[in-house]
Amino acid sequence: MKIRLLTLTLLASMATMPVAHADEPLFGYIYTTDTLPKDKSEVEQWATLREGRSQGTFHLLQTRTEYSYGVTDKFQLSGYLNLAWTKVDGNVPDGSTAPPEVFADYNVPSQGSWSRSRLESFSMEAIYRFASPYTSPVGAAVYLEPSLGPRTQELETRLILQSNFLDDRLVFAFNTTIGQERRYLHGDPSADPTSDDYRDHWDKETDVNFGLAGSYRFAPNWSLGAELQNEREWAGFNPFESDKRTNMAWYAGPTLHYGGRHFFMTFTTLFQLHGARDYANPADESFVVHGITNADDFEKYRFRLKLGYYF
Repeated sequence: MKIRLLTLTLLASMATMPVAHADEPLFGYIYTTDTLPKDKSEVEQWATLREGRSQGTFHLLQTRTEYSYGVTDKFQLSGYLNLAWTKVDGNVPDGSTAPPEVFADYNVPSQGSWSRSRLESFSMEAIYRFASPYTSPVGAAVYLEPSLGPRTQELETRLILQSNFLDDRLVFAFNTTIGQERRYLHGDPSADPTSDDYRDHWDKETDVNFGLAGSYRFAPNWSLGAELQNEREWAGFNPFESDKRTNMAWYAGPTLHYGGRHFFMTFTTLFQLHGARDYANPADESFVVHGITNADDFEKYRFRLKLGYYF
């Protein structure tokens, strides 16, 4: 009887143990400090659907195909192929049609439906973990991702913090991200002839995002959590110039993760919360409708699916 009780206790404890892999993406948008073990590889497919504005039609589908390799147990390199498709119609508050930011270098008719697909960019990603949440109260990692595409260049840096509780079943992560990008845009004949917008030029922008997420492993292989994102934009490369602020928005929503021996899946839904700001048009905040911004890099809903395989 004692042997049976001991066996049942052991099996029950094994059934409730977290099943996790290094580099396991518990969240759709927030990164954790996990990296692949040395000489291990992973392929990953992302699909992000960005949907809806306060008016009109707005669809943007972005995909990322990734290969990652563990250089050491603390250092991981990845490469991405990024594709995009969009369809828009009357999606600006004044009733006109405008493309999402990733298609901003196209000349788009101001009225009527417009659709296009493109190669968005190629990206390289490096993550280095200098403190592990499995051996320290707070894990920490840094992330660097340069991207290059047709008429676009971007450099994204990220600080990643993570803390684990309840035998690693409960995970919290915090990210601070700075993205600086250059995009070659066509001149606008209606703009001030003395401004850069009047002629073809490289437009500069800085994005500063703060993200917080939590996830709980409620069953073997399955985790449920939530993510919160605050996104802020500046014209130019200096995010400390308050007069260069352009937009701000909040997003939040649930995330579900499955992690098996070789295969994983993560699905996240984010909703834009009320409280957005249009700093570029402070008099009337013309892109904000009922508290939600309709600026070119924002939408009502975001759906992200990640599928991956370890080998």
